[in-house]
Amino acid sequence: MTGEELVTRAEAAAANAYAPYSNYLVGATVLLKDGRSFDGVNVENAAYPLGICAEKTAISKAASEGVRPGDVDAIGITASPCGGCRQWLHEWRIERVYFRLENGSIAEYAPASKLLPDTWNLP
Repeated sequence: MTGEELVTRAEAAAANAYAPYSNYLVGATVLLKDGRSFDGVNVENAAYPLGICAEKTAISKAASEGVRPGDVDAIGITASPCGGCRQWLHEWRIERVYFRLENGSIAEYAPASKLLPDTWNLP
């Protein structure tokens, strides 16, 4: 799946986001090295810090199926990931990250750690 295809799929998934407070719908699609994929959306909560980002939802869905760091080939996101999600993408060792820029083009970062210099690494 190309970066454009991943982002387009993430955009379709974003329609299912639960964002009654910001009305900012975000979708993400992770593509595994074995060809499987998982979609995720942002889910807001009235207590803002308790919400969850689309990237975390997609990775969590994959993890619940036994996926582990290093198994994810790429992720497509409808927007640039926040700092917390950048740490998740790094820690899950995602090889390629794609997201839509304001001008409509697709940004590509490979590997995910390029998005977050001086990451926190596990011992």
